[in-house]
Amino acid sequence: MAVLLAGTLVLTLVGGLLSATVNQTPTGDDATTPSTVSAPPVTQASDLPPVAYSELPTEGQNTLQLIGAGGPYPYARDGVVFENREGLLPEEPQGYYKEYTVPTPGESGRGARRIIVGGDRVVAYYTDDHYESFREVVRG
Repeated sequence: MAVLLAGTLVLTLVGGLLSATVNQTPTGDDATTPSTVSAPPVTQASDLPPVAYSELPTEGQNTLQLIGAGGPYPYARDGVVFENREGLLPEEPQGYYKEYTVPTPGESGRGARRIIVGGDRVVAYYTDDHYESFREVVRG
């Protein structure tokens, strides 16, 4: 069952990482349910250019919220291992990175936008050109 949600994102600093609380308001018959999700780190983990969470397209922010909540994901390939074949992200062991689709309005398929998360969602990267470049998602 799909539930459309509207909500407010509240970021809180917790032990060096951001915690995000989403106050969700379902558009259907479901009750309002707050949930806690992971958010971008406070400090950068790479030398890649930063992009503030607030500067991501709305769809990117929504994708990060879904990742933090553990899904459900709209695309079958969401959550698969990202192999970093391009070598643009910091070198990590195989399986460290996972990729998620950031929907593109007007695009019939998955489009080129992705969020890549590393470790236990402690770092996130955004690409809008299908892995040709990345920016590290930071607080803001």
